[in-house]
Amino acid sequence: MKEDEGRVHVTGSVWFDKAEKPFLGSDRIELLEKIQALGSITRAAKAVGISYKTAWEIVDAMNNLADKPLVVRITGGKGGGGTHLTPEGQKIISSFKIVQEEHKAFLENVAHKIDDMEDFYKFLKRMSLKVSARNIFKGTIRCIKKGAVNSEVELVIPSGDVIISVITNESVENLRLREGADAYALIKSSSVILGSDHQTTRLSASNILCGNVAKIVPGAVNTEITVRLSGENTICAVITNESAKFLAFSEGDHACALFQASNVILGVD
Repeated sequence: MKEDEGRVHVTGSVWFDKAEKPFLGSDRIELLEKIQALGSITRAAKAVGISYKTAWEIVDAMNNLADKPLVVRITGGKGGGGTHLTPEGQKIISSFKIVQEEHKAFLENVAHKIDDMEDFYKFLKRMSLKVSARNIFKGTIRCIKKGAVNSEVELVIPSGDVIISVITNESVENLRLREGADAYALIKSSSVILGSDHQTTRLSASNILCGNVAKIVPGAVNTEITVRLSGENTICAVITNESAKFLAFSEGDHACALFQASNVILGVD
């Protein structure tokens, strides 16, 4: 919706959100289409006018929130590797196009069916929420272990990894959590600790997710490190430059992300 000389009327584009985070919109669909056509994240990013880093951040976010990966990397082989859409990614594009056409028709008629557009607009603004957590994972609740005050909730994400969250029993009731239901796990990147090997170390962290270093982005004070898990899921950690220097990670190195169950926030649709 937008205002024109004090009058509110309907406009806009199609966006799909998950876990209060943008999941799919026309710009992301365009990126997926370019990946499908060009077979390269570098060429696709250039074609839509964004950086290589931004393109991968968008792809990682979509893969983390999707039930199945939309984009996969293929290295080497007869075709020379590259970046390709999965059948699920191709299906998403087709489905989005259908919704986009329906949305266009909807906008042409919706304004006539709302008595007070201004009040409705204010209501939508009140309902808008945002979160700052960098890591958001969609999963299925495998188990809920209730205690006297808190409950331990086990969430299985698409990679097959399990994320454990400890929340109050009251929160379990308020969110109406149950085994077999879908939920989202949110973890701030600053709460994630990185290590190269946890096999010989005794740790108190409930969550240990291992994979390979996918991306390292140094900053003035901190370094952002992304670890790729199985199934195209990723987890991001922000650590000090001193810690990054000590760990001496290179892309492709084995790495484990550790975080406390108390640092995992759960959400539902």
